[in-house]
Amino acid sequence: MAVKKSELYSLLWDACNKLRGGVEPSRYKDYVLVLLFFKYVSDRYKGQRFAEFTVSEGASFDDLIAAKGKSDVGERVDKIIQKFLEENRLQGSLPDVSFNNPDELGSGKELVDKVSGLIAIFQNPAIDFKSNRASGDDIIGDAYEYFMMKFAQESGKSKGQFYTPSEVSRIIARLIGISDIKQETDKKWTLHDPAAGSGSLLIRAADEAPVDENGDSIVTIFGQEKYPDTAGLAKMNFILHNKGTGEIKSGNTLFKAAYEDDFGGLKKFDFIVMNPPFSDKDWSDGIKITEDKYKRFDGYGVPPEKNGDYAWFLHVLKALDSNGKAGIILPHGVLFRGNAEETIRKAVLDKPYIKGIVGLPANLFYGTGIPACIIIIDKENTDKREGIFMIDASRGFKKDGNKNRLREQDIEKIVQTFINKDIIEGYSQFVYYKEILEENDGNLNVPRYIQKIDDSLPQNIASHLKGGIPEADIDSIKKLWSISPSLKQEIFTCVDEKHCVYSLVMTPNEIETVISEDENIISEKINECNQLFAIWRNVVKDSLQNIDIDTSPKELIRNIGIEILQGFESAKLLDNYDVYDILLNYWNEKMQDDIYVIKASGYEAAREIEYVYAQKKQKDETGETVSVDDTSKMKSFEGVLISREIIEREYFGTELLALSKLNEKSALLKSKLDEMIEEESGDEGLLINALNEKGDGIPKANLNKRIKELESKKISPVMSDIAKLIELFDDGNIKEMEKITKENSELMTYEIRNKNGSFGKAKLRAALKDANDNAVIPEIYADEYEALLAYQTKISEIEDAEKAVKEVQKALNDLVIRKYGELSVDEIKQLLFDKKWMARIESDITEEIDQVLNVLASRVVLIAKRYEHTLGEIEDKVAQSKVKVKSALERMGYTW
Repeated sequence: MAVKKSELYSLLWDACNKLRGGVEPSRYKDYVLVLLFFKYVSDRYKGQRFAEFTVSEGASFDDLIAAKGKSDVGERVDKIIQKFLEENRLQGSLPDVSFNNPDELGSGKELVDKVSGLIAIFQNPAIDFKSNRASGDDIIGDAYEYFMMKFAQESGKSKGQFYTPSEVSRIIARLIGISDIKQETDKKWTLHDPAAGSGSLLIRAADEAPVDENGDSIVTIFGQEKYPDTAGLAKMNFILHNKGTGEIKSGNTLFKAAYEDDFGGLKKFDFIVMNPPFSDKDWSDGIKITEDKYKRFDGYGVPPEKNGDYAWFLHVLKALDSNGKAGIILPHGVLFRGNAEETIRKAVLDKPYIKGIVGLPANLFYGTGIPACIIIIDKENTDKREGIFMIDASRGFKKDGNKNRLREQDIEKIVQTFINKDIIEGYSQFVYYKEILEENDGNLNVPRYIQKIDDSLPQNIASHLKGGIPEADIDSIKKLWSISPSLKQEIFTCVDEKHCVYSLVMTPNEIETVISEDENIISEKINECNQLFAIWRNVVKDSLQNIDIDTSPKELIRNIGIEILQGFESAKLLDNYDVYDILLNYWNEKMQDDIYVIKASGYEAAREIEYVYAQKKQKDETGETVSVDDTSKMKSFEGVLISREIIEREYFGTELLALSKLNEKSALLKSKLDEMIEEESGDEGLLINALNEKGDGIPKANLNKRIKELESKKISPVMSDIAKLIELFDDGNIKEMEKITKENSELMTYEIRNKNGSFGKAKLRAALKDANDNAVIPEIYADEYEALLAYQTKISEIEDAEKAVKEVQKALNDLVIRKYGELSVDEIKQLLFDKKWMARIESDITEEIDQVLNVLASRVVLIAKRYEHTLGEIEDKVAQSKVKVKSALERMGYTW
């Protein structure tokens, strides 16, 4: 079975938990990611000749498994990994970790358990990459990125700067134009990051580049990172993203660039992406600024001594080829700060290299909360460039813990707006260089050119004084009136044409109903929920029903995402980017897992079932007691791709209905049982003597015990005499038996004699039993006894009902399990597309429309109520209340 991202993330986070407590987050990421890397390479390349990596005997993950549980497991793991590194000339390329480090992993049994536990997690079949080559690169690479993000979150301010949020990386990769290059000559396209960190920016940009006929990227990666350990993370990142040929060198870029030309100058690159340390105070360490060998500051000026933002910027400018393009992340302050930075900024603007600026939300980056921006540089066609395209994306984000995070819709809106150069009020604007330099003195502060739209309604003093609803307030709900112009007149009526004042025709409570029942609103809802969705559904159906090993899931979601954006452009209720977000959220949550499984294993994977079994204890290979599945006791099951709920609903409706009725019956019986307890569990309740200690239930043992106690109190006019007769019979005292029989006429109703008239032992015993059955509970206990028996009967009925449910459920389970194996590929495609993917997306879109309508209705109600009472009415009410309070206080004896 193919690896699922969600399952992989969960398992790897379990590995992190093994290290918590003794190891800092900034360090335990190294342990976990080194093991993840080693497991992946070992699975992919062991036993292969002429492969990219050599995985020999004694240097594979299988050897780690063999070392598990051994007293020297840490030392063995170090030797195995070191052998692999030496055979592949990777010494010093990966983070420096030792699995035999007592300072971080403990000593003795603690270290053995910790390291062995880590190996066991990576031994899980769910992260086996041997049979998952079709989708493994994407999945393992994305998992690596995900964990870089998680570790950055936990590392905090001091050590989280190695990671650029993937959302920002994706934006830069798409804005620099690397996807537009063509391999028409022998030119070697180059991509560089002088502050590479963990390499995520480089990888995202390289992913956007076209590929050659062999499927390989036509760009070559070059990175430089100051810290060797972080450079090691980047190297692993390259390999896990199938970009193992990418170079990463360690060293201080500003002091000594790792990539120089034949004359000692900076090597020129076609594309550069960069997220350098913000406001680097130590940027000039070791640099003789007046003798800068790379001449980076010539013609621009020298950056401030304690702020290296423009030092990095100018380094990129110098390292770019004559037609090169770059995307740089820098603090927002570089756009407007004065003094030396202003001088540099104006010099840069004189050479119109800056093509675009995107203002980002604050608190996106790990290690700082300050707002940042993306600056897009393009040295090509500068003679024709008249201005800078600016986007203010500062308000589009969601909260993610203590950080902000861009949503899928925010990413796509930035990209589409930039590519299409769409001018959107309050969001984007094309600003001419002339305006920037002559009218704003070179200030690039985005809010200076893009004014935010204020959605808040100003208070109308006249309406607060005299009453009535101002027309401006009503007109603020343009979306509603544009869909249904008549609705405005239906809800409001003009009471003062001169001052454009309106009043409400109905009560505020009626507004929501009137809006939801309006014909135009209903028509638009049907259009968006059904018609627009149906058109998009038909457009993407073919691509989603023909997934194979050559399908690129990332291209697939981008294509169907663009289709949904375009398909809902005409929607009046929904914003098409909100609809896009619905699709992408479902993709990230579930749908991508399905696509990767199908890519790796085909649609036939939908026949597979995952079972959950009860656990049992047994010894593992090290002699430790562990929990394992007891395959004889299945607790539940679920389809790998198609839920059992879908199978039940589509194929076994009759059985499902029968089961539902039985469950309803069982639930009804249980509710009646609860009612009995509630009614009879008080101080004088009939069931109080059988309640548990908490007083909220009746254990079966308590119930039976109390019934037995009451039955022991039964009274009968003959029981004692029959018992005496049996005793006398055993003694042979027939005379006394006859005497007792004559004295108690009730005995005549019981058969105690044989046919010949003599007393019979068996007859007497049977009579005693009958007498006991006929005995009655004393009147003082009769009601309690009856209630207990009724409760006991109800329990029996529930047990019978639950038994029936269990039997029908088992039969249904058997049918469903059998059906999974019988599904045809056409059935699987139809169920996945119609009943799973489209059903969920359509449901979410419908829910979003309902939410939009609720917000619009609430806005109308708010407008109607804000001027409901005039200031004079409020003052009168306050005065009346004041009189009442004063009167009440005087009656209580308080005066003033």
